[in-house]
Amino acid sequence: MPPPGAYAYEQPGTGLAASGTYLDAASGLALPQGTELASVGRRVGAYFLAIPLSIVTLGIGYIIWGLIVWGKGQTPALQVLGMRCWRPDDRRVAGWWWMALREIVGRIAEGILSVITLLVSLILMLTRPDRRTLHDLIAGTVVVYDPNKVLSS
Repeated sequence: MPPPGAYAYEQPGTGLAASGTYLDAASGLALPQGTELASVGRRVGAYFLAIPLSIVTLGIGYIIWGLIVWGKGQTPALQVLGMRCWRPDDRRVAGWWWMALREIVGRIAEGILSVITLLVSLILMLTRPDRRTLHDLIAGTVVVYDPNKVLSS
């Protein structure tokens, strides 16, 4: 069942119902049934959760963990909080290479001017209806909350 504010019926010519997706009214994106666009609070929480996870795993453990879960469209912090990266263009979970693009190239782009680009990324997430950050725009992803693990495979 789609979350409140979503259209559950098939939009003519989109094939949304057939593909197991629904049109999210707020963002205009095709999202998987049983998921919703991750809230700003959940996204900010994931950003700050990555810091203690990196410390506890001594950095190298976090990198290895990340390389493993990228194939599931997640980062370690996203995995702990039940979120995944979704590619609306492909209507599927972001694969390993899309996550590598998002996490390596996207994060480098965010860090080029340090605080300025991080602030721009935060402003993008706060003001865009699809809540995309700079690294999401680079990889063509959105972060969805998947409480029932419908995207696990």
